[in-house]
Amino acid sequence: MATKKTTKSEVLDFTKYIRWFWIIFLGGIASVVLLFLLASWGALGKMPDHTKLENPETNLATEIISSDGETLGKFYFDDNRTPIGYEDLPKNLVDALVATEDIRFYDHSGIDARGTLRAITSLGGSGGASTISQQVARQLFVGVRSSNVFEALTQKIKEWVIAIRLERQYTKEEIIAMYFNIYDFGNNGDGIRSASNIYFNKEPRDLEIKESAMLVGMFKNSSLYNPIPSRNPVGVKNRRNVVLAQMFKYEYITEKVKDSLQKTELDLDFTPENHREGIATYFREYLRGFMKDWAKDEKNRKPDGSKYDLYSDGLKVFTTIDSRMQQYAEDAVAQHMPRLQAEFDFQNTPKYNKTPPFRELNQAEITKLMNDGMKRGERWRVLKEQGKSDKEIRASFEKPTEMRVFKWVNGKASEVDTVMKPIDSMRYYKSFLRPGMMSMDPLTGHVKAWVGGMNYKHFQYDMVKQGARQVGSTFKPFVYATAIDQLQFSPCDSFPRTQITIEANKFGNPEPWTVKNSDGNYSGKQTLKDALASSTNTVTARLMNEIGPQPVVQMAKKLGITAEILPVPAIALGTPDISIYEMVAAYSTFANKGVYNKPVMVTRIEDKNGTVLYQFAPESKDVLSEEVAYVTINLMEGVTQAGSGKRLRHNSSYLAKSGVYKSIMTGYPYELKNPIAGKTGTTQNQSDGWFMGMVPNLVTGVWVGAEDRAAHFRTIHYGQGASMALPIWGLFMKACYADKTLDVSDGKFEKPSNLKIDINCEARDEGDIGGNGSPSDEFDPDF
Repeated sequence: MATKKTTKSEVLDFTKYIRWFWIIFLGGIASVVLLFLLASWGALGKMPDHTKLENPETNLATEIISSDGETLGKFYFDDNRTPIGYEDLPKNLVDALVATEDIRFYDHSGIDARGTLRAITSLGGSGGASTISQQVARQLFVGVRSSNVFEALTQKIKEWVIAIRLERQYTKEEIIAMYFNIYDFGNNGDGIRSASNIYFNKEPRDLEIKESAMLVGMFKNSSLYNPIPSRNPVGVKNRRNVVLAQMFKYEYITEKVKDSLQKTELDLDFTPENHREGIATYFREYLRGFMKDWAKDEKNRKPDGSKYDLYSDGLKVFTTIDSRMQQYAEDAVAQHMPRLQAEFDFQNTPKYNKTPPFRELNQAEITKLMNDGMKRGERWRVLKEQGKSDKEIRASFEKPTEMRVFKWVNGKASEVDTVMKPIDSMRYYKSFLRPGMMSMDPLTGHVKAWVGGMNYKHFQYDMVKQGARQVGSTFKPFVYATAIDQLQFSPCDSFPRTQITIEANKFGNPEPWTVKNSDGNYSGKQTLKDALASSTNTVTARLMNEIGPQPVVQMAKKLGITAEILPVPAIALGTPDISIYEMVAAYSTFANKGVYNKPVMVTRIEDKNGTVLYQFAPESKDVLSEEVAYVTINLMEGVTQAGSGKRLRHNSSYLAKSGVYKSIMTGYPYELKNPIAGKTGTTQNQSDGWFMGMVPNLVTGVWVGAEDRAAHFRTIHYGQGASMALPIWGLFMKACYADKTLDVSDGKFEKPSNLKIDINCEARDEGDIGGNGSPSDEFDPDF
């Protein structure tokens, strides 16, 4: 059989193919290497240098931290991001991420070769090949994938190069933490800490397996797999179950755990984080102004001389607010106000009020009040800026408009959809009673709770510091303290209850000033302690006649009151308008042995690296002797022992049975047994109700009233401070005492060792509360 000869030309042709194979193969490798080199040199677009890799640019929210270490809220524009370290991530969260996104994460150096080849050969049909490091690179430096094929390929190459650099720069743990911190989980959930708090109302370290699985499932597409009910809860649950399946596949959990968890619901605790919701909203708004002023100060600049940005520089603001006490304060307001409002609304039905919610006003006066309110409102300002005429703006107030309004529904703050004329909505909101409350440690000046209203979204005017209202009888302790300081009066000294007239021009008063007692009783005598307890106006007027108004004004100023106070006798009954903020600080001076502490809200500010940028310096001054301060406290203890505040300590049979009080004395009986110093206050026509209450290490002031003084209860039974404001104080203090983690004093006020003024009134047989017996709980005679 003949054999075929292989010719030389055929051998040469075969060699040529081999040579071309190696040329193409090596050329391809060289091209890839060249592409990587070109990318690293920036030929395919700007690449981050070493400094950028070391400090990637991400906007970080300013975090507001309570005195007990809780986050009260954040300041941010677009990025609600607060980074945390790997050590704060639970193991189940890391396991879920690795099992779902990059199972060979700990084995590669930024690029998963097996995954990449698989993706190439299947043309992406078997899934992508982006490692966690690549995803970090894309999030931080590359950006959203382009729809243009060439640009997308260029982005992928840059992503690979940066991923390798990241692996050299950071540990695996740091890369995982970085990924969790930069991802946008939707609904202002920028980063894992925000997302954990928003979706489950807990810190990441406390996440359960199924919660971690849901959040990791969102990495696929947080817009598509969004768990809030209006989005895609079914898809989110399915995606979470895929993550659980991956965790079982790679033996992070057992099959039994996987099966049981896949049957569960998402169990969200959706807690939105924005400027109008959450805890301490009014305080946070005050703090925003404080921080803006701080950032403007030339002394508070970055090393490069630029200003700190409240919304992106990741500052940490450490405040004096205690999150537990803040919550108890807000809860107390939320419990009392709907019950009080229900009674107020009932008294404004046509049967009891023809011009609700206003009283004592004719139609012309009401029209003027509403017109003035129009011009002060946001709607008027916005339309004016748009160039609308006054006539056009007024017409817009008469046009029915769809809106969401605030309403108490079944005792809870709610929003309801309605159609209403803007002018009617103005009147509607004027019908609401509003609260204000502040609590402060008198020994340090640290403000512990701040409630500027009942709902920041709908009532943005802060009644703690912005608002100033007539203080009524809560001003009387300033008169008593001045008299004790100047004339060394004792709480046991007696004065007649008879009427007194201070003649015209004696103290700058242009007309004679005659004082009446609200109970109409002018017989007998009273000790100063009894007179303050029953808020006897004629006795207070006699003290004013002894010392004159100017020393009282000076006393108030030394106590930190900045409001204008005319030096006339009428101030004895509380005619000045003063804020809760200043009243609490002033009263705290008595509890702090005569030393005034300026209220403190911020203890320090740190930058994102923990460098202290601001440390507060206490501001104190001596106002009264320790003796005078203690005697004034002793006087105010009488208010809760036998006066208008005694319902805090005693279970009154009248209150227990009376339908008048039952509906609004929220939380009664309070049965607080510890020493309490305090003072109620009620202004003319029951427009403002106050209660100032003190224990040795906590002073709290509460005010309740409507926006306009013409809106008020029709009788003092409901409109007094002991009915409107005192229940909030009682609820708050009961909650504070029930919380054993708080150190709220239940002991006595410390008595000076060298007390010379006699306070033992029981040893004397002088005076009595009310002149002819104790005052009834039917009313609080204190305006």
